[in-house]
Amino acid sequence: MAATSLAHESLLRKVARFASEAACETLWPTRCALCDRPGQVLCASCISQLAFIDAWKSCPLCGSPFGLRQCDFCNTLALGRLGRESAPFDGCASVLPFDECSGTLVRTFKDGGEQRLADNLANMMARYVQPSWSFGAVTYVPASKAAYRSRGFDHAELLACALAAQLSKPVARVFERPSSRDQRKLTARGRLSNLKGAMRLRADVSKQPVESGLLVVDDVFTTGATLCAACDALVQLTPHIYCLTFARA
Repeated sequence: MAATSLAHESLLRKVARFASEAACETLWPTRCALCDRPGQVLCASCISQLAFIDAWKSCPLCGSPFGLRQCDFCNTLALGRLGRESAPFDGCASVLPFDECSGTLVRTFKDGGEQRLADNLANMMARYVQPSWSFGAVTYVPASKAAYRSRGFDHAELLACALAAQLSKPVARVFERPSSRDQRKLTARGRLSNLKGAMRLRADVSKQPVESGLLVVDDVFTTGATLCAACDALVQLTPHIYCLTFARA
């Protein structure tokens, strides 16, 4: 009897949700985040015109566009500015350069609250996962506590969940939510200082090694400070770390 009641309640909730979505779609029809045409949150025409990064011209280690011969990130001088001698990951890739289109998509997704874009972004990101990368789970750089309170959701978590579903991998929530400031308004040196000690593993996972490796997901690779800080924390958890972002500044 109880099971029947629960099933009935679940059905009612689904009907109510579908009715609510139908009403919202009637009053505020879905429009493309880039061209504003009605129908889809990101239309096929706009996707076809995006300036995708050519993986064959990118740095094979950090994924920097046109970094195949001389990388602008993982060379000795650039890494030295970050206080490093080598990149803290085994591989990294990005889908798009950070330009007007990719910037609009990121802002519409994380600041505009268009959470449905997570599936579209993750679908594009899945194509950039390299065949040589060996990992057992997908994790993410969590939004700060202030950003989470402001937006009401964690954009990186949504991306990680959508990507994990595409790759048929589990999601590993390994980081505590940092108390750092928003990185976007900081200089390169400010980003490093802001993240010092901010990326910490959750107490319940710090003693559970992931021998199969982890894929770390974030929306934008700017200076690399955020991903590097995340990788530093993950060293004690897994021997293999890979990074994937939607855009690359």
